Amino acid sequence: MTLAPQIGSQSEPQPESQAEPSQHNWAYRRVVLPILALLRRGASPQKLAWSLAVGALIGINPILGTTTILCLALAFVFRLNIVASQITNHLAYPLQLILVIPFIRLGSRLFHTAPMPLSAKELIHAARETPLALVRQLWLWESHALVVWLALAAVLTPALALILTPILRRLLSRVQHHEYPLIENRRA
Repeated sequence: MTLAPQIGSQSEPQPESQAEPSQHNWAYRRVVLPILALLRRGASPQKLAWSLAVGALIGINPILGTTTILCLALAFVFRLNIVASQITNHLAYPLQLILVIPFIRLGSRLFHTAPMPLSAKELIHAARETPLALVRQLWLWESHALVVWLALAAVLTPALALILTPILRRLLSRVQHHEYPLIENRRA
């Protein structure tokens, strides 16, 4: 039994001019392209800058598991761009994990409370011996860390928005003059 060659089979190499367009990296596709799309759809650079700044600062708050809801609520209350605020909120997640302990330590220093034990052995011992006292102490550490974060966010959010606004204005100008293509086209 012989197999007839299929019509239009892909066994022949394609010329370089018909090759797929080059793929952009993850950051470009997930961060830059959505921001460019928002600018193209009429988002103002100032509102977009505030949305990005609020999302970034909410993204590093020391209360794990609250960032998405808090970001949505503030975007709704202040009429910010939800997509932009969520982009930076989720990008800031690794920073949130890194900064939880420094926020707690700084809060315990500022409010003169006992420092949080960082060894698992000490925390497990406290959980077994006095679980209710440990829960109260954890809430105290978290509340102090939240106060530190609020003070930091009150200063850094406007500063970040002021830094981002001129950058987004220049980007909008480039987008309006079609100097910043969304996807490379490699046609012959």
